[in-house]
Amino acid sequence: MDVNLERLKVMVIDDSKTIRRTAETLLQKVGCNVVTATDGFDALAKIADTRPDIIFVDIMMPRLDGYQTCALIKNNSEFKSTPVIMLSSKDGLFDKAKGRIVGSDQYLTKPFSKAELLGAIEAHVPAKAS
Repeated sequence: MDVNLERLKVMVIDDSKTIRRTAETLLQKVGCNVVTATDGFDALAKIADTRPDIIFVDIMMPRLDGYQTCALIKNNSEFKSTPVIMLSSKDGLFDKAKGRIVGSDQYLTKPFSKAELLGAIEAHVPAKAS
């Protein structure tokens, strides 16, 4: 693992407590600072405060879904370069295409493995000098 994940700020947005807890546990074990949000509205308020290095967002959420949340993040000049990884229980081409349209950087199918989660971070977050 070349990327130093210590103190890396990762946001996980998912309405499933299980998914949030799983991702949080995996990421904290490798030294990441994890911020979780239950939906897009919750996340948007926290993004400005926490300024995450990378954001994982579930597609199917109440109120503001993952596509809308991603589009709002990418339309904000301050956060448009923040990598956004879509999470979905569906592995559909349509979902992947729609994710690309709103500016997502990658698409992971749930349930994801630790390797997939860390691989996505390594692929999109520039290595921080330790």
